[in-house]
Amino acid sequence: MNPNPADAAEDLDRLLAEIRSCRVCAAHLPLGPRPVVRGRPTARLLIISQAPGLRVHQTGLSFDDKSGDRLRFWLGLDPDRFYDESRVAVMGVGFCYPGRAPSGADLPPRRECAPLWHARMRALLPAVELTLLIGRYAVGCCLPSQRATPMSRVLARWRAFLPEYFVLPHPSWHTIRWSRDNPWFENEVLPELRTRVAAAINR
Repeated sequence: MNPNPADAAEDLDRLLAEIRSCRVCAAHLPLGPRPVVRGRPTARLLIISQAPGLRVHQTGLSFDDKSGDRLRFWLGLDPDRFYDESRVAVMGVGFCYPGRAPSGADLPPRRECAPLWHARMRALLPAVELTLLIGRYAVGCCLPSQRATPMSRVLARWRAFLPEYFVLPHPSWHTIRWSRDNPWFENEVLPELRTRVAAAINR
């Protein structure tokens, strides 16, 4: 890893350009490739989600939708701080919108992205102090031992993955009912989440 900040930024810029020009999955993407990923070497918070949704594919801006509004509420971050790449880096298990299943739900992230890019991307984010794993695909990607564990059990054991990882459900509208049925998420998890996020990005 290059210790010079300017060189580190150039290394990351080169990698981001390579990612954004990737066409490995082009034949499988109904709207074509548009990798969405962001961050700078100084980022102290890394958010790993599943894959961009349709709106994010259209705008090219991570979490630019209602699930992003809910996630920012959970984190206690306004858009200015959330989109400050010097503090917050964002990438998915898959970097491109995978399309929709016949049911109308988004398809799972493509499996090609993580082996190709994750290790290289994370190596160029040396300042990260806390990584948020958003949803079961991110948990399965970064915590392989938890792939077969029901997400409800993973979330109930959220303290076990600290201080490196903070596991969270995906902030889709489906989570509204789940959080009502599990008040410990709002009462216990969110205060701790906001404290750790603030400590990381404001250090």
